[in-house]
Amino acid sequence: MIKAVVFDLDNTLMDFMTMKDNAINAAVTAMIDAGLTMQADEAKKELYAIYDREGIEFQTVFDSFLEKHLGYIDWKILSSGVVAYRKAREASLVLYPHVNLTLMELLRRGLKLAVLSDAPRREAWLRLCSLQLQHTFDTVIAFDDTGFRKPHATPYRKVLSIIKTEPNETLMLGDWPERDLVGAREVGMLTVFARYGFAFDRLPVGYEGADYAIDDIREILEIIDEFNKG
Repeated sequence: MIKAVVFDLDNTLMDFMTMKDNAINAAVTAMIDAGLTMQADEAKKELYAIYDREGIEFQTVFDSFLEKHLGYIDWKILSSGVVAYRKAREASLVLYPHVNLTLMELLRRGLKLAVLSDAPRREAWLRLCSLQLQHTFDTVIAFDDTGFRKPHATPYRKVLSIIKTEPNETLMLGDWPERDLVGAREVGMLTVFARYGFAFDRLPVGYEGADYAIDDIREILEIIDEFNKG
């Protein structure tokens, strides 16, 4: 019987990549308006290159970008970019369709809910609070809570120990099979590939290893009902 669902956060509950892209576009436009002499496409490419190198949660990306391009930090340009980024990020921070409905239905059915994210604790909680989901989950496990990123087994074991369910009673839903689902499968959890949140044109090799694949988060209700019926 399925008693709990563990959710990845970015690109599973919310459209992280669209949010990120909108925020970067706004920041680049603002920095150019403030005096940055660079084409927008080139600036965006360089910013994403920094994210590729340092990680998508890198907090001083604009500092690094300006130090590389100018050799120093122009505070007018930096501040313009940061403010525009934050405003666009907040405006673009939205849940995927049917997330609230699905979460409410799961709670109504008595399931335990958790979030397991590789994001820093502060960023994960800021997103959840902005989306008004801070009271929805039994626990939220971020990178800082274990010091390990998925697919390492430690974060999965941590969340299972807190919600007090067995792996075979727990669904893990995520958009990145090589991280979200491989680790879950290794500890014995049931796995669901959030195909709707996969951010690339071609589906990843190995996603077929998931127990289920869905195109709408509401489909996990059918999966759970069918599984628990048996």
